[in-house]
Amino acid sequence: MSSHTDMAMSNTATGMGPPAHQKITIQLERPISELSWIQKSLLFAELFRLAYAAPEAVENIVYDAGLDQCSFIARDGAEAYVFDNRFDCMIVCRGTAPNQWNDIQADANAWTVASEVGRVHSGFHSEVNELWPLLEQQIKENQRPMWFSGHSLGGAMAAVCAVRCKTSPIPSNPQAIFSYGAPRVGDRSYTTFLKVKHYRWVNNNDIVPCVPPRWLGYRHMGQEIYINRRGRISSLRSWLRVRDRFWGLLTSLRLWKFDYFSDHSMVDYLSPIRGHYEDELAGKPIKTPKHIPAE
Repeated sequence: MSSHTDMAMSNTATGMGPPAHQKITIQLERPISELSWIQKSLLFAELFRLAYAAPEAVENIVYDAGLDQCSFIARDGAEAYVFDNRFDCMIVCRGTAPNQWNDIQADANAWTVASEVGRVHSGFHSEVNELWPLLEQQIKENQRPMWFSGHSLGGAMAAVCAVRCKTSPIPSNPQAIFSYGAPRVGDRSYTTFLKVKHYRWVNNNDIVPCVPPRWLGYRHMGQEIYINRRGRISSLRSWLRVRDRFWGLLTSLRLWKFDYFSDHSMVDYLSPIRGHYEDELAGKPIKTPKHIPAE
């Protein structure tokens, strides 16, 4: 049995990988730009969850959804998928896998290194350095809109890949980034360089978006989309956010869970996003985020 299949089985058991019957909710029969932002958020969340399955299983599911190409790119533990059809091209970066030393080391390396647009987290930078030559070769002639997505480490890698794509001489141009539970990636110069929309989902008490700390000079990239303890998009700030997180933690402890880690699960991101998508289908109004500068 291949290592990819082993990983897929392990992640399916923990709720990360997809069941064999999973399908993509959004059928890609038109350009992604024509979808609502909730539809896009659901699409990329589902694509990310798929990313931990064996490549053969992923191919079957994405082809049924209207994608024409599915390429798995891997080097020294850094991994991503490139999906495309006649309308769009997408890079979906895998997140932290507990059995991949490179992923753990990338998360732990908290110092920054200089790049051509600012200072960036050295671990995330190293992961993308492993992958980028292979990704660049894959998309070097692409002239369709480029979309980037990932969860956890994968969300940080997606942001770094988007910056690398923008500064590369290839014709591909970043359209938007969708990240889920992503950590801070670099200093202010780095996080404000890319002038594209970045929907950065944060689930209640998820601890990962809180690291690395701001006092080390780190800032987030993109517009935060905060999910409150009830699974709803919220604009809570200051003490109201603190109160919401406190009650979320208390509720989780009553269920014998620890919110700081359980809220990081991709399943716990997918559920509220799918709920908002169903609300949209039912004709209920969905808040459209106002994009503001990064922190």
